[in-house]
Amino acid sequence: MTNVQIREVNLLAGVLAILVLATSANTYGQAPPQPPASPKAAAPIDLTGYWVSLVTEDWRYRMLTPPKGDFTSVPLNAAGRKAAGEWDPSKDEAAGEQCRAYGAGGILRVPGRLHITWHDDNTIKLDTDAGAQTRVFYFGAPQSQGGDWQGISVASWDRSAGPLGLPPGPLPNRGSLKVVTTRMKPGYLRKNGIPYSADAVMTEYFDRFDVPGSDSLLVVSTELVDPTYLSQPFWNSTHFKKQNDASGWSPTPCSAR
Repeated sequence: MTNVQIREVNLLAGVLAILVLATSANTYGQAPPQPPASPKAAAPIDLTGYWVSLVTEDWRYRMLTPPKGDFTSVPLNAAGRKAAGEWDPSKDEAAGEQCRAYGAGGILRVPGRLHITWHDDNTIKLDTDAGAQTRVFYFGAPQSQGGDWQGISVASWDRSAGPLGLPPGPLPNRGSLKVVTTRMKPGYLRKNGIPYSADAVMTEYFDRFDVPGSDSLLVVSTELVDPTYLSQPFWNSTHFKKQNDASGWSPTPCSAR
């Protein structure tokens, strides 16, 4: 090997050594990777506290029990209309199923109050005073088998879309709690026996709106798909107003009437 070749080899070795040292310095200078924030810590909105229903739509179907056979605005198929026509609250009571209208598919439409809390860093709990029901929203693997009135609810934070996937609005601090609920015990969409089945899948978006100088509002936008009783998805939105405390909170048992 000539002197020129030796110099070139030494020069290349020197360059490689500098690159290794620089890479090592950058690596050692970096902070160790941090674990991802828990769902509670990463929450874009605060849904906790007490909320009271604002009945701004469907008053006659929510504040009163509609007549049997009145399923206006609900896209029932033939099987759904037949089931709704067979509604008998006395039979529900006798069978111990007076909570049919208080399952996950209908409970938020029953006027009353909600109490939302973090059960732990990965689980939100929603209690209702109407029917004294508890819904549990799991971020990650659910710790439930379902098959009861509230089914299995899997939650996630959705920062990219507004209610039901609509583009985010201009309000600051936008972010939705998305909840997908399956494996519900068959129940009622309304207290007059409009049914949903165990095959129903419900997707909800919980959005908080802080109105300047006024109340904080909670809007729950819902899509329920049920191949057994519905001819198309059933959509609605349900509104609540934030309370400062637990005033008026009074859990009451389910009623079939």
